[in-house]
Amino acid sequence: MDEKKVRVGVAVIITRKNKVLLGKRKGSHGAGTWAFPGGHLEFGETIEETAKRELLEETGLQIDSIVLGPYTNDIMSEEDKHYITLFTLAQNPVGEPEIKEPNKCEKWEWFAWGKFPKPLFLPLENLLASGYNPFTK
Repeated sequence: MDEKKVRVGVAVIITRKNKVLLGKRKGSHGAGTWAFPGGHLEFGETIEETAKRELLEETGLQIDSIVLGPYTNDIMSEEDKHYITLFTLAQNPVGEPEIKEPNKCEKWEWFAWGKFPKPLFLPLENLLASGYNPFTK
């Protein structure tokens, strides 16, 4: 019998010109939903290292500095998964996002905060429900 475990996800809120980058997920839990770039915290990595690695792997974008942000407790009942998602913030990456993992992401687009397409990935839904906004600190 598999022991159920809580996983740690790291999401990167990339801001540019008052917009944030979202990708349409595919091939994994949350397929068809929109989410920030991100992935799993690996053993021995810092949160910042995970954010930079995942962002580069998924979009080809590089960033110099990352600020730690809020977190959400995400229980995905339908998929029998439980995550703690640690959000990070970064601004103005160089270049445009590319689809580096076509089996995991359909497309990348920039959106004004709160004017997001539907459906949203549960961690993003929970972040919005908390009232968090990276543009009002």
